Amino acid sequence: MVLQRFVEAGRIAYIQEGQYRGKLVSIVDVIDANRCLIDGPESNVPRCQINLKSLHLTKFKISIPYTGSTKVIRKAWINSRVEEKWRSSLWGQKVENKNKRRNMNDFARFKVGKAKQIYNKLRTNAFTTLKNNLKS
Repeated sequence: MVLQRFVEAGRIAYIQEGQYRGKLVSIVDVIDANRCLIDGPESNVPRCQINLKSLHLTKFKISIPYTGSTKVIRKAWINSRVEEKWRSSLWGQKVENKNKRRNMNDFARFKVGKAKQIYNKLRTNAFTTLKNNLKS
C-alpha cells in the first residue's frame, strides 16, 4: 500500500497534543523535517509553528498558494467544506462521540449503563432461546 498522506501545504491535520488539542488545522509551510507552520482559520488556531509529532494528517487537502495568508486559507477552507467532510468522516464521528462521553454528567452515565443492562438482558434471552431450540 502506497503512502498517500504527505506533509504538504494545504494538508488538513488534526492536532493530537498540546495547547490546541482536538482542533483541525491546515499546513501552510514545512519549516524542516520536524516542524511545520500551521493555521486554523475556522478552529481559532492562530498561525504558529508546531512539531509534526503533535499532528495527525487527514485525507483532506485544500488548494492554497505557498505561504498563503489566513484570509486565503479561510476562503479555501470554506469553499472545500472541510468541516462538513470532517464531521461526516468516521474519524470525525469517533472524536465527536469521545467528546460526548467525556462531557457526560452522572445522570447521563447512569442512563447509558441502564440501557446497556437492558440490551444485554435482551441479547442473553435471545441467545438462550436459540440455544434451547437447538437442544430440542
